[in-house]
Amino acid sequence: MKVAELNFYPLKSGRGITLNEALITAAGIPGDRQMMVVDPSGQFITQRELQELAQVEVEPRDVGFRFAVEGKGEILVAVPPSDRRMDVVVWKSPVSAAVADDGANAILSTWLGREVKLVYFDEKAERIASADWAGPDTPVTFADGYQALVTTTGSLAALNADMDKHGEGSVGMDRFRPNIVLDHDEAWAEDNWDGIEIAGIRFDFVKPCARCIMTTQDQQSGSREGANPIPAMGRIRMSGDRRVPGPLFGWNAVPRGEGTIRLGETATVTGMRDPWAIKRRA
Repeated sequence: MKVAELNFYPLKSGRGITLNEALITAAGIPGDRQMMVVDPSGQFITQRELQELAQVEVEPRDVGFRFAVEGKGEILVAVPPSDRRMDVVVWKSPVSAAVADDGANAILSTWLGREVKLVYFDEKAERIASADWAGPDTPVTFADGYQALVTTTGSLAALNADMDKHGEGSVGMDRFRPNIVLDHDEAWAEDNWDGIEIAGIRFDFVKPCARCIMTTQDQQSGSREGANPIPAMGRIRMSGDRRVPGPLFGWNAVPRGEGTIRLGETATVTGMRDPWAIKRRA
């Protein structure tokens, strides 16, 4: 089993960047979901309610970040100073974050069609993943909940096969916004793994990932007019465990070490467990 893709997402709900290699820290890939847009009250905003975020391209530069939206232009956004802060909320997690300058916020608000502020997870920001699933004191940035998301090519193939069987088209792996994609033929094998090891770094599989309306959106345009994987996931991937309700695809993983992983490297299963309960319907 090999590493087929490595991705990170500088802006939560913005476009991803594909990597040939990735540094892994306790918080995941450095820079992943390090920025986020919020409303004036500090509530986080994602593609769930603002589809246009899929159009926002962000690239790290030597001094700050290049933000661009096709047809609307580009700007260079400086790393916000640590003394310019506001309290924000990701789901139920409060975070003190640095805030971008007023000019950048004004341009982003124009691009996105509503008032937003860009916030940055800097060295003063603190957030910990759920101890109930990840264990104590595991740092995380603005990701929905955990440090890394792992998916497999075999599971995507099985999902697309069911979609094709029902005349629903197919979707790419980008719909699921993973950090690590494994080239593995067996569908849903990951439900039996307690984790994987890549280049000496163990990733514990702590919680399956429940999927939402974002999987129905084209990850370049934000459109919901194309293929929709939700019905297929409802048929073959509905959680049978009420602790994590809804359709499932991929596993949230917590790194238990630091180092660099690369495309093509071998991933080995660290152990097996009883599979997650899945309800299926015809």
